[in-house]
Amino acid sequence: MVSAPHEAMHRIFQDHPDLFSGVSKVLGVDFAPPTSVTLMPTDLTEASPLERRVDTLLRLETEDDEPLLVAIEAQGKKDPDKPASWAYYASYLLAKYRLQPMLLVVCQDHATAKWAEQPVQFGPPQWPLLTLRPLVAGPHNMPVITSAAEARKDLALATLSAITHGKSSEIGTILKAVTTVLRDEPDAVKNPVIEFISRGLGKLPAAALWRTLVAVDLSFYKSPIFEEVREEARAEVRAEVRAEVQAEVRAEVRAESRAEALLDVFEARGIDVPEAVRERITNCDDPQSLRHWVRRAAVAPSADAIFTDD
Repeated sequence: MVSAPHEAMHRIFQDHPDLFSGVSKVLGVDFAPPTSVTLMPTDLTEASPLERRVDTLLRLETEDDEPLLVAIEAQGKKDPDKPASWAYYASYLLAKYRLQPMLLVVCQDHATAKWAEQPVQFGPPQWPLLTLRPLVAGPHNMPVITSAAEARKDLALATLSAITHGKSSEIGTILKAVTTVLRDEPDAVKNPVIEFISRGLGKLPAAALWRTLVAVDLSFYKSPIFEEVREEARAEVRAEVRAEVQAEVRAEVRAESRAEALLDVFEARGIDVPEAVRERITNCDDPQSLRHWVRRAAVAPSADAIFTDD
């Protein structure tokens, strides 16, 4: 039951809103007198259900300290609305579980990480009510694990290192260290690591390198995840081969067309083409040389004269 003193202590400000200015001066915090006051609804219950979800929430317990709630958020870019959501999560968790909350933000680029780790104050500058200070993990502070020995000591940390350094110039060495360790690990360990890194790299250029390393270094293992990753790598290789073959075919077609055009020029001009010259022309697979010869053929006094300065 709400007590009378409780009601009196806050309702007086409804009747005398200017009282806030007087009280603040007494407390040593200078707020300017209000120019207008609106009495707002005190019910903060949301009219319609609003779903709010933290990415991951862990309850950590130790022998000596109180249990700790750790909310983990993955942040891909700067978002000015996020700090308010994070403050809401922290307040909600504290109110619901009566445990001290902690926020860990994981980022993949330096700019976002530096933005996320800046303290954010809520409330007027004269007297901030709350200060939000997330713990941030990103490429600016996560270890660069480039040796198999280091990766083997803590494979989970090595996996996070690969994800947070996905844009780093050293990502290739990091990924190679991980696949070296995975060769000796059982499927129950290998498969989740492969999936975490594959998803963590997303559409970054390093994702293609990861698929290739898995297909090559771990090709003798069998699992649905491995097969999917290897098939993606095979598809990329096939696409590259097709592109190379198509380019070669197009080059051959261009060369054949220009060789035929060159011989047609000689025929139209009534110039005899010796067999040796004909063979050199038809065997040439360099479109640029053939194009050069076609231009010369228009004025050359003889078929072999097109080669005079070659």
